Amino acid sequence: MKTELVIDLEAEKQEILKRYRALLRASKSTLQKGDKKEIRKAFDMALESHKDMRRKSGEPYIYHPIAVAQIAAEEIGLGTTSIVCALLHDVVEDTDITLEDIEREFGKKTAKIIDGLTKISGVFDTNSSLQAENFRKMLLTLADDVRVILIKLADRLHNMRTMDFMPRHKQLKIASETIYLYAPLAHRLGLYAVKSELEDLSMKYLDPDTYKFIAKKLNEKKTERAMFIKKFVEPIDEIVHDQGLVADVYGRPKSIHSIWNKMKKKNIPFEEVYDLFAIRIILDSAPENEKADCWKAYSIVTDLYRPNPDRLRDWVSSPKGNGYESLHTTVMGPRGQWVEVQIRTQRMNEIAEKGFAAHWKYKESSNDNGLDQWIQKVREMLSNPEANALDFLDDFKMNLFSDEIFIFTPKGALIQLPLGATALDFAFEIHTGVGATCIGAKVNHKLVPISYKLQNGDQVEIITSNKQTPKEDWLNVVVTAKAKSKIKSSLKEEKRKIADNGKEILERKLKSLKITYNTDNLQKLSYFFKLPSTQELFVNVALGKIELKDIKEYLNTEKEVESRGPERPENLTVDMVKSKMKNADGDILLIGEDLQKIDYTLAACCNPIPGDDVFGFVTVSEGIKIHRTNCPNATQLMSNYGYRVVKAKWNKQQELTFLTGLRIVGIDDVGLINNITRVISTDFKVNMRSITVDTNEGIFDGSIMIFVNDTEHLENLINNLLKVRGVTGVTRFDA
Repeated sequence: MKTELVIDLEAEKQEILKRYRALLRASKSTLQKGDKKEIRKAFDMALESHKDMRRKSGEPYIYHPIAVAQIAAEEIGLGTTSIVCALLHDVVEDTDITLEDIEREFGKKTAKIIDGLTKISGVFDTNSSLQAENFRKMLLTLADDVRVILIKLADRLHNMRTMDFMPRHKQLKIASETIYLYAPLAHRLGLYAVKSELEDLSMKYLDPDTYKFIAKKLNEKKTERAMFIKKFVEPIDEIVHDQGLVADVYGRPKSIHSIWNKMKKKNIPFEEVYDLFAIRIILDSAPENEKADCWKAYSIVTDLYRPNPDRLRDWVSSPKGNGYESLHTTVMGPRGQWVEVQIRTQRMNEIAEKGFAAHWKYKESSNDNGLDQWIQKVREMLSNPEANALDFLDDFKMNLFSDEIFIFTPKGALIQLPLGATALDFAFEIHTGVGATCIGAKVNHKLVPISYKLQNGDQVEIITSNKQTPKEDWLNVVVTAKAKSKIKSSLKEEKRKIADNGKEILERKLKSLKITYNTDNLQKLSYFFKLPSTQELFVNVALGKIELKDIKEYLNTEKEVESRGPERPENLTVDMVKSKMKNADGDILLIGEDLQKIDYTLAACCNPIPGDDVFGFVTVSEGIKIHRTNCPNATQLMSNYGYRVVKAKWNKQQELTFLTGLRIVGIDDVGLINNITRVISTDFKVNMRSITVDTNEGIFDGSIMIFVNDTEHLENLINNLLKVRGVTGVTRFDA
């Protein structure tokens, strides 16, 4: 037995060396003199520190740091310092090595980045939930060095690629965090390849059925697609070379997640998604000819195939805020289907694949200030101490996802804003003072209200008045995080002044009623008037909403209030529910179990039925709500309130019925409704609650609410409905 283990260890040793050599090959392009020695030193330290550790899969732990370093070098394009940091990213946290040791061996810079990675690893430890406040702290490390975030993304990508050995509840939590925060973060840093893979891998765990379905469909038509691409590309290739351009022309499949998004957005089946791939033309151009070459290639493509004029996107003349440059057009292919064509140069392609890292030299002298500007914006958002962490997270996400528009000032300066930004956003972007006193704007010399949504290329002049102050409803007008946080802090300041005034008035009123002015009494008053804080109490007094007679009424009921006792804090409720569950059945909530003494309800947002993959969520006032794991709200709940999520599964014993909805589309035919209802009521003995039908020009579209036992029951019903003559599609929807 012992000899076998030695052979195993020997094979592992060889595999580790093989992976290390692959890492050196991947980093070859960035290596300077002496770099190889640094990487070797880091590798040796990591190997020694992790020598007795193994991953969940049973593999040596060192495979993970090597893989993270490989992703950082190959897929993000980072240099030696980052490779060293990636190799050592877990040693301070998991072993006896200290930051001082690292600083002594590798210098201050490396120690600082590893310190950043260690600080934020607690935030992303799989046992804790990714709370908004922690995420905010993590992003503050951006201020020090953006490499912290890039290495963290590489780390997350490798964890997502190797998550098969994790327990299901951890897979769900990690996948939720990934789709909620990491994918948008990668997108905003311009790492499109990383973003797409993170989205696909999250979907693989959050919605495995749909993921497998689309993957299978893509695979079925692979050869047919390859033939189509070959036929489409050949004439382009020929003319491009005749005209003296050096180019690589090929087809690239779209990601599973983006195909699924398209199906949901347009409410169409897989067969109707026309752009399952995009054609790429990557030009080898000298810097001074880049723009002209891109337009030359565009002209070749549109001479061969008719373009859709509404689908031209020119990010060559005005690159996106994350540095993305490309020309996109959609043309009519030879078989009467639309095909997306992306035209860019090799330099642009590298930025598209690797984001800012492709040109980010980590030097003050760097003239590429796009990333600087972005980090500056994030820093502004983070440094505002007033912001509630969850609001911040939503604002931040909103700015991560958004596409940009370009707006001109009256003097012709260009300002970048997210899509959907209003005149008020523009005002705050110029200066907080301008935003706070804005009463309207002139867009292209025409007067518009502050809520006017700006279009790409508008020229905007802001009109202000010193009598104007920010209003509560302004928060519904603006979309940028900067404007939101400035309005919130201004409103808070205003509220504080009103509250100070109210405080004095209340003090006088309590004195006249001989009530002691102290914290205890103020809290009792707030509770009596159902106000969340004493500040709200002062504000209501100042605005005259609470008068002397109301306070007298409070005096009469004070005894009752005292006997009622304070409200339970939220965390206590969560802990109480969880401890009840532990007594009942391990720590899994069994749904449909009579013996369980825990209140739960099925969430209306996704109407789960037995057989669905589900989890429980402890609400503050309505007990436990059961959600499907692919519910539209699931990722947000799991990412922000992980401590409130409880595992849940269906109990098989009971025959209960659950309400769900089916959407049926087809060709309107005589007796179609009769045939559908017969299948539902007679063959399946299913009760219907409601049926709505709409027929338009021969197309039938109906929604039926029915009671079913579980997913298997529903699946069989759907299959039988699809056999009814005239029915072309049946899909479940969330009521």
